[in-house]
Amino acid sequence: MSHTQALAGFLAELKYDDIPSAVLDRTEDLFLDWLGSALASQGSHPIPLFERYAQRMGPSDGPSKILVNGLGTSAYFAALVNAASSHLVEQDDLHNSSVLHPATVVFPAVLAAAQDVGKSGRDLLLASVAGYEAGIRIGEFLGRSHYTVFHTTATVGTLAAAVAVGKLLDFDTEKFINVLGSAGTQAAGLWEFLRDAADSKQLHTAKAAADGLLAAYMTLDGLTGARNILEGDQGMAAGMSRDSVPEKLSDRLGSRWALAETSFKFHASCRHTHPAADALLHLMQREDLHHEQIASVRTLVHQAAIDVLGRVVVPQTVHQAKFSMGAVLGLIAVHGSAQLIEFEQQALTDPAVAAFREKVSMELDSEVDGAYPVRWLGRVIVTTTDGRTLSAAIDEPKGDPGNTLSRPELEDKFQRLLAFSGARTVDQGNALIEQVWQLRDAKSLTNLN
Repeated sequence: MSHTQALAGFLAELKYDDIPSAVLDRTEDLFLDWLGSALASQGSHPIPLFERYAQRMGPSDGPSKILVNGLGTSAYFAALVNAASSHLVEQDDLHNSSVLHPATVVFPAVLAAAQDVGKSGRDLLLASVAGYEAGIRIGEFLGRSHYTVFHTTATVGTLAAAVAVGKLLDFDTEKFINVLGSAGTQAAGLWEFLRDAADSKQLHTAKAAADGLLAAYMTLDGLTGARNILEGDQGMAAGMSRDSVPEKLSDRLGSRWALAETSFKFHASCRHTHPAADALLHLMQREDLHHEQIASVRTLVHQAAIDVLGRVVVPQTVHQAKFSMGAVLGLIAVHGSAQLIEFEQQALTDPAVAAFREKVSMELDSEVDGAYPVRWLGRVIVTTTDGRTLSAAIDEPKGDPGNTLSRPELEDKFQRLLAFSGARTVDQGNALIEQVWQLRDAKSLTNLN
């Protein structure tokens, strides 16, 4: 039996009662976090472009809801828009060792499909767990080299979405093998967009969720896919990786719940900036430092941080600023926070942030790089204007499983995200929170929007 077959068999046999209660709780936490991210982008470029495309190309009504405008459409177009909107503000979750943002591809696809075919909250939770477990393992299988060129959330996300919808549609082992083949052959997404501050990152997740859903619906009707799309001689690993590890696909299936390892994002920026941001904030509070007392900041980072963040020298857009180590640390140093409001109001316009950005450098560190991607370590060395050299280390950034956000913190984050866009009032936000905390008892998901 291949590792792909083992994974497909596990997915087919997975039952709701097999999932530990703590993992179901975590799935609800992740769903609320995703929902807030989707609603926070209401009205922000380029999300209206996706909305207009759905209105032009999709049906005028349908059972699945677009979150940012409340309109009904087909499952395909709801997944497309909701996945784009939930990946814009850089507040959606991340799994460390796979370097995958599972929520922004799994939840849009599975919610749209569940609304389309009349499934329950319990069905959605089971399907979401399946999507996370498969997507994370496929991301780990493809390895670090894949992420150097390919945006893993776009490529692997297509398969994660397909698996989630396939589980919702009660696929057997054979159908899971076929849906992986049809999803894998569509998988795409390149990092080059960062150089130009292009809008491709939202297109990546939109297509991943929608194409995963497409693969599942067509597999249901009998479409076949490559049987060895992951491990085959002309499959994903052969074309997209130099360090794939097939054993990762079947790693401790049923005993290791990879979903529970997923991290929440505290700062509203690329996750590669978070360890250094936490370390700098800790150092400044410990030493009672003001940003004007800092002459330079050396961040000791893993190679992937340099690969992704090193392309942004002088950010031209708010979204690009979230991929600038200097801009993020500038907001932390000057304003004490790198949340959505700071990015919107200060990241590109505050001279103090711009000045601090020029003081920040990234250096490859063997300890940090060796721990990555399982652990994302934060290390900073600060030189002060009076000649002191100070350092700080963070081993678990805020939001990691060992330093996670509590439910009250998640509720607070959710309300901040809604307030940022004005998508919902506080009372409406509280009602949505209550719906999510009771998700496993929901008989229908029609009114979840």
